[in-house]
Amino acid sequence: MPDLLAAALAHAVRGWHVFPLRPDDKRPAFPDHTADDCTGRDPRCGAGHTGWEQRATTDPDRIRRAWSTRPYGIGIACGPSGLVVVDLDIPKHPGDTPPPQWAGVCDGWDVFAVLADRHGTPINWIAGYGPGDDPPTGIDTTYTVSTGSGGTHLYYRHPTTGPALRNTTGDRGGLGWKVDTRAHGGYVVAAGSTAAGRPYTLALDVDPAPLPTWLAGLLAPAPRPARQTAAVSLPADRHDRYLAAAIRRQVAHLTAAPDGQRNHALFTSAVALGQLAAGGALTDNDVTAVLEPAALSIGLRHAEISRTIASGLRVGARQPRRLGGIREAA
Repeated sequence: MPDLLAAALAHAVRGWHVFPLRPDDKRPAFPDHTADDCTGRDPRCGAGHTGWEQRATTDPDRIRRAWSTRPYGIGIACGPSGLVVVDLDIPKHPGDTPPPQWAGVCDGWDVFAVLADRHGTPINWIAGYGPGDDPPTGIDTTYTVSTGSGGTHLYYRHPTTGPALRNTTGDRGGLGWKVDTRAHGGYVVAAGSTAAGRPYTLALDVDPAPLPTWLAGLLAPAPRPARQTAAVSLPADRHDRYLAAAIRRQVAHLTAAPDGQRNHALFTSAVALGQLAAGGALTDNDVTAVLEPAALSIGLRHAEISRTIASGLRVGARQPRRLGGIREAA
């Protein structure tokens, strides 16, 4: 535990927000439940489900308390830490081969090298690159971790301007085969940790370089057309001032949420309005019509929005709130 504690404190000194992972595992130690299963009984979820990203910290006292109790692994929350991490993986088994568009490559490093070359910054990869070796040329040297599976994590600074970058996965909307990225809403296993007995080790200890411009361009979310907030049509007997104020309050709460906390803000707003829907003051469709445009306006994605609202409605339905004078649904 002393080594893990020292490593967690060292990451926090860099300004990276850390949180405990289950010992020798990649999964967060807290919370021990998903948003869908959150009952609010956990005191840390008193204001709605609170996940690992919200709990990540640089506070040395909190870090000492956590890592003095168990040999937790170390997770780094990329969004709060201002990081974009490029995860270059390797094939997992003999049949794990690249799709036709990446024919001839061997792993994530090869794909990354092809992308860099296409954008005018070729990488001259040196096999077996590690501490003390000359870094690849043609790309900025940056903080590098060798993963437990034999892959590589390249840490970059998130751009200070432009949209918040999110996670991407391989060929499914990402950069390519065996290349994932982690940014807002994502985390990585930090150097000093182990997973399934395999260590994550520091390969190059330098400050993270700025994210290359070409890479930021590839990762930037597609711009969405401006949308107007939908007006919910309520029957006259439901135009209660409290209800209108509750809707305005939740929309304001959502649209004011900072980067890295927007999905959580959407969830808590959906829970609050879901309680009113369960009590008959609104319908689930009303809640979606209010929250979806606001969520889109702050950069959340359709699939993410739908899942989060549905989850919030399910949790809110467990504690209905009925307004006086509102006729309950049959």
